[in-house]
Amino acid sequence: MDSHRQHWGLSQWVAYLREKDIPVMPRSRGLIGGLDVERVSPREMAEIATGDPFLALRLLRRAQRRRSAALGHDTTTLLGAVQQVGVRGLSEACAESPLCDDENAGLAGCEARAVLSARIARHWAAHRADVSPEEVALAALLGEIGELMLWAFAPELPERARSALRLGLAARNAQAQSDTAGFTFKQLSLGLIEAWELPPLIMQLVRGADTPRANIARIASDAARHILADAENPALPDDVASVKAFLPGVPWHALLAPLPIADEYRVQVLQRVLERPLAPK
Repeated sequence: MDSHRQHWGLSQWVAYLREKDIPVMPRSRGLIGGLDVERVSPREMAEIATGDPFLALRLLRRAQRRRSAALGHDTTTLLGAVQQVGVRGLSEACAESPLCDDENAGLAGCEARAVLSARIARHWAAHRADVSPEEVALAALLGEIGELMLWAFAPELPERARSALRLGLAARNAQAQSDTAGFTFKQLSLGLIEAWELPPLIMQLVRGADTPRANIARIASDAARHILADAENPALPDDVASVKAFLPGVPWHALLAPLPIADEYRVQVLQRVLERPLAPK
């Protein structure tokens, strides 16, 4: 990292990263490059974008730029974005973008966490009739975009935070980030979402407004982080119990269904949440 950047604050990093040409994961280009754009459906393309937060961001920004004033509302789902720019438009966006270094372990881990967050969030949100599962999934997918952009363009910064956490110099991720960078990576995500003029709803959900949608996205992100840190993370029962508060009528087994954990540990998590005392009415 250049010496002058070591003293940058949040606003300077936002100004620097907002101008970067957003890369995509190499696997996305491989998947889309092998498709016949005349035959593939917008839903199939949106599913590919859901598996790559960089591509999702690139797609959403293109859709925002092309949004007609007559449309009257923001594009807040990836399917809507594909329908707006077209299958060929997404294919072109992927082909013309630079590629991420998927051998960068920090970037790969953060990207995997974002994708898993989106999958869990979409599954959970589908159980509520008053929310859009795709909007919740998109918010979970983009919630890590600040850290992802750092891994892509200034990996020394998140590496310092990770080292501080590993060495016990900080107890939590947010503290490690604040201590080493002067801001949290969530603050950077929010700053970039605003700078890129993404839909206000995405900002609200990533910020964590106290709504069912925002809370489901947040808890899904927590669960993904815990699972990828430890396949039998003891914090996972807390995550499942927390989301139950926003999905009270959903059976426990349905809440556990999207979590990629071993069956034996799934049983243990279920036992632990069932053993919890009932909350006072």
